[in-house]
Amino acid sequence: MNSNSRALPPDALPPGWSESTVSDDELAYRHCQLPLEFVAARTTADNCHPGLGLGCCWELQYGYPVGNQSVSDVIGRVSTRRAAVDGLLECMHGVHETIESVDSPVTVGEVLECVSLSSLVPAGSLGPDER
Repeated sequence: MNSNSRALPPDALPPGWSESTVSDDELAYRHCQLPLEFVAARTTADNCHPGLGLGCCWELQYGYPVGNQSVSDVIGRVSTRRAAVDGLLECMHGVHETIESVDSPVTVGEVLECVSLSSLVPAGSLGPDER
């Protein structure tokens, strides 16, 4: 994908959300009023299930301020860029439909626990019964 092209058209975004970064290795969307950003970054698949044979995957995170610092938490990993885009969009819709203000990162985390990520990348290694 050309890094100058959009991952999502602006009319597909929930109200208040806009693109902040789109490149071949990172997608980021920020809310205009809530101090919240969702990011999908391509990363190595080091910690994923070895049987998948993936060289890279996409890690979804959300960032928010705590005092004078910016903190980010992992939402999950997906196997494709398309799944990352779909996951970010579902996260934005979940926040839009549920949260009016980010009083606590716990509130955002609770909303994101309900997000279903397609093409989820399983973590870990094969156990003795799975070989």
